[in-house]
Amino acid sequence: MRIGKATARYEAWLGGRLTLVAPDLRLKHRRMRQDRFAFLRATYYRWAQHFPELCPDLERARRVLAVGDLHVENFGTWRDAEGRLIWGVNDFDEAWRLPFTHDLVRLATSANLAIAEGHLAIGAAAAADAILDGYRAGLEAGGRPFVLAEAHEPLRSMAAHRLHEPGRFWQKLDALPTVRGRVPAGARRALERMMPERDLAARVAHRIAGLGSLGRQRFVAIADWHGGSIAREAKALAPSACCWAEGRGAGKIRYQEILERAVRCRDPFVRLQKKWIVRRLAPDCSRIELAALPRERDELRLLHAMGWETANVHLGSASRGDLAAGLRALRRGWLPRAARVMDDALAEDWRDWRRSGGRPVR
Repeated sequence: MRIGKATARYEAWLGGRLTLVAPDLRLKHRRMRQDRFAFLRATYYRWAQHFPELCPDLERARRVLAVGDLHVENFGTWRDAEGRLIWGVNDFDEAWRLPFTHDLVRLATSANLAIAEGHLAIGAAAAADAILDGYRAGLEAGGRPFVLAEAHEPLRSMAAHRLHEPGRFWQKLDALPTVRGRVPAGARRALERMMPERDLAARVAHRIAGLGSLGRQRFVAIADWHGGSIAREAKALAPSACCWAEGRGAGKIRYQEILERAVRCRDPFVRLQKKWIVRRLAPDCSRIELAALPRERDELRLLHAMGWETANVHLGSASRGDLAAGLRALRRGWLPRAARVMDDALAEDWRDWRRSGGRPVR
């Protein structure tokens, strides 16, 4: 099946489970043409098809409740219940039971693409080694969240770099267009429940963000509270694209489950409410793009931390002994090899998508 037909079939499946926003979906199709890194982020459904076919030896590895759509820009910061700044995986839209190797290969592949696009200035082999070393270290420690208040100074400096101009963050939210039509009742109730007080007057806006979830309904409630701005976002969820790739008609949304099971200092403002994931939006509570990092940064340390955080997630559903044994059973060099295989498949799909004019084949 070629990428155009796969895209059409996946979107038809997804449209049977939530309301798709046609203009946003067309924007996603255009952005998929930009570069391979954007294409990777936008097409997890295609990755879910390819991985079992192209990496059959890794597909047999120990299964965990995995992130699924893991990549180098799926990390961010938030505040825990104590108000401490925490760093870790930002998005679990595609959480599913998968081989533990799946997340590591996808993370390494995304690092390769970021290197190719000039977003990272290290080698592919060094990137894979840093990710794998971090994963092993996380397993050996039994997992440990990244609390930036007291430790991890280099990571704290990288993560906090974008916090210097919070006014720009609120300017962007204030510029979002107000929703003119009816906001779904479920989304409205979910947003209201996460506000700091009842009956708080809020403007509900339409937000375009991300790539993998672009095309889904996404609403932001923006209000003034005690002299400052606050915001809450509700995003429509569906089961992971793995459910579609496996030929299932239905599946469970695993977002809340993976949040509760991972080794994590949880964000008290992130909660699954039926089919809406709700979260607080703020300058210190958002995804970190590579472009937002300071020019002077320790990229190997950053990838090491990403590998460690992947272990934090996997340890929520498997023992460190089982995962460590699974790593030892793999052949030397498995991670960079698998990342190259997946990168080659991605490149072929991306070229095909561009040749077709960037449209699904229905």
